[in-house]
Amino acid sequence: MSTINAAPTTLDPDAGTSHLGGVIRATTDAVNKDRANAQVRFAATATAHDAVASTVRAGKHSVEVDEPPALGGGSTAPNPVEYYLAALLSCQVVTYRFWADKLGLEIEDISATAEGDLDVQGFFGLDESVRPGFGEVRVTVTLAGPESAERYAELQAVVDEHCPVLDLTRNPTPVRTVL
Repeated sequence: MSTINAAPTTLDPDAGTSHLGGVIRATTDAVNKDRANAQVRFAATATAHDAVASTVRAGKHSVEVDEPPALGGGSTAPNPVEYYLAALLSCQVVTYRFWADKLGLEIEDISATAEGDLDVQGFFGLDESVRPGFGEVRVTVTLAGPESAERYAELQAVVDEHCPVLDLTRNPTPVRTVL
């Protein structure tokens, strides 16, 4: 299993079309050569500090995480569920760009917004019938380009089937915690 790191794939600049097209071809070739090349491991570590804040390291990057004062934090950084929304939106943008390139669709501009409703009774254990996570998340994606609305709707359907973070939300993912 490969571990994703900060080293980008070097592509032949004369390989044709776009950068993403080169990534698509290189990955397809590598997986066709050996299916084990399709397995990738991502990892992150977190270290707590202050009341409820943490520093998370993922690859060569680090991000700060905190909570708003109402949840015991100092609001010095986004909270975990805001990072989830950010992860979902950024994954949507990547997946739209990837599949547009793969399907030969042109996108001149893409933006996305998300909001989620969370009832803190679940987190605080005040009502065990209330889940601790979002009850609903709403995503709005805005695409600009020369394609028809029907073609962009087809793209949305493909993106909804292939976006990894959306998949994590829609399908149970086994999580094993070790203390």
